[in-house]
Amino acid sequence: MAIERTFSIIKPDATAANKTGAINALIEAAGLRIIAQRRIQMTKQQAGRFYAVHSERPFYGELVNFMISGPVVVQVLEGENAVATYREVMGATNPVDAAEGTIRKLFAKSVGENSAHGSDATETADEEIPQFFSLADITG
Repeated sequence: MAIERTFSIIKPDATAANKTGAINALIEAAGLRIIAQRRIQMTKQQAGRFYAVHSERPFYGELVNFMISGPVVVQVLEGENAVATYREVMGATNPVDAAEGTIRKLFAKSVGENSAHGSDATETADEEIPQFFSLADITG
């Protein structure tokens, strides 16, 4: 198995509900290490750039506004097959479809307020991580 890094955001709905610690516990229980973590207030520019891939979709404006509505926790996770492992820990985008015990089943309010973001591929993680962390911030 390959050791990988992936990017995570604990979204405003989860930070407002004080679920950061519970989410971190799920991440660590899955065998992933949190090697960088920071609580930030995303700017509209940061959120717009981060979600630019969705800029032509009807939900883009709502997504950007949600992501700047409160603090988020950005993270770099590391472990065996980290991308796939974290996506499994998060659960399906729609919490109704998410497996029991996943972040989204436990904490998400809706498809839009789904508590967590995770990279969908190692290449995506390689693009997302530098938007919030320098190499000096990441301590494996």
